Amino acid sequence: MIIAWFSCGITSAVACKIALSLYDDVHIYYIETGSGHPDNARFLVDCEKWYGLPIHIIRSDKYLNVEDVLLKRRYINGPTGAACTFELKKQVRYKLEKKLHHWDGQVWGFDFDPKEINRAIRLKQQYPGTKPLFPLIERQITKPDAMGILWKAGIKRPVMYSMGYNNNNCIGCVKGGMGYWNKIRKDFPDVFNEVAQIERDINATCLKDKYGRIFLDELPTWRGDPVEEIIPDCSLICQIEFQEIIDRQVERVLKGEICINDVV
Repeated sequence: MIIAWFSCGITSAVACKIALSLYDDVHIYYIETGSGHPDNARFLVDCEKWYGLPIHIIRSDKYLNVEDVLLKRRYINGPTGAACTFELKKQVRYKLEKKLHHWDGQVWGFDFDPKEINRAIRLKQQYPGTKPLFPLIERQITKPDAMGILWKAGIKRPVMYSMGYNNNNCIGCVKGGMGYWNKIRKDFPDVFNEVAQIERDINATCLKDKYGRIFLDELPTWRGDPVEEIIPDCSLICQIEFQEIIDRQVERVLKGEICINDVV
């Protein structure tokens, strides 16, 4: 069987569609974190109709959402990754893998972009047991290409993209930067205020600069870069080591000299 990971993001949606045309016995899974935009439910149903298959929804049996994780773990983010990704995504994936025991491959929605190709290479090197497959990279499909494929299929993109976000992560992603959080402050003030209070309650922060920690309730409204370049898509592999160090094979994949499946 093939496991295809659907995240309610544009690239994962198209990767799952391509996987259905490439492989037999594809099972599509979506991990519900409890902190996504309500429009995700609509997008998921639209994609189920497009696929002609149900998407299996799985979730943590220990935590309700991101805020629940932060309060109970009393930890936000660090060198080993975000607490919410570990508890709400990784642990759920591990539980499914333990239940299934065997699979012929796992489909990931990394697109044809140097940074994404590098992440794919690092994932393959560090987690070979997942037997990762990257149909978008194989077919040189970029994120704009994926948006076009959805548009041609008559599927409205998730609301978070229309609001100017570059991904469909949880609302109030703890890996976001200052510009991202200032946009969340404007678009989702209730989420901003809730996370700001949690930071104080557990004495931990999402943000820091060279001078140290920055609590959200002290974040100046003018700080931060444009939200488009703030954070990558949140994946089931939250902390891939050396993902910022470009592997020598990335250029060869970009030039078509080798396939992503052939990298070592």
